[in-house]
Amino acid sequence: MSDPHDVSGVWYGRYFAGSAEVEENSFIAHLEEAGGVVSGTITEPDTTGMDEVRRAFVDGEREGLRLRFTKQYDPAGALAHSVTYAGTLSEDGSEVTGEWRFSGYHGSFVMNRETFTAEDLEDEAAIDEDLVIELDALLERR
Repeated sequence: MSDPHDVSGVWYGRYFAGSAEVEENSFIAHLEEAGGVVSGTITEPDTTGMDEVRRAFVDGEREGLRLRFTKQYDPAGALAHSVTYAGTLSEDGSEVTGEWRFSGYHGSFVMNRETFTAEDLEDEAAIDEDLVIELDALLERR
């Protein structure tokens, strides 16, 4: 990914509804960007109690630090509506903050890019190497 603002990847987010009581929910977005066109999926807990999770499709665009997309809930699900999101990407490309709107309702959202440090990746590689050694030892005993 040569553009640090390319939104491709996994994002962890929360959205908030502004009402007498603040309602919120979390979500995981898997996004792909190609030439400013953004697509992907969002999975979130179902707060209605009808299902365990809600799934939605993402279709949008990114221009510079501006990100806009529509989240279309699965038409086969109980909530077959769409929500528009408009946000601003941080300079370092690690966070998006903004607003969502749907049929007169609105609120805010924030999402953070899943990131790994070089140390995290080295630790994972070391764990994988240890697993291979243990598996080889088990196979030799057979």
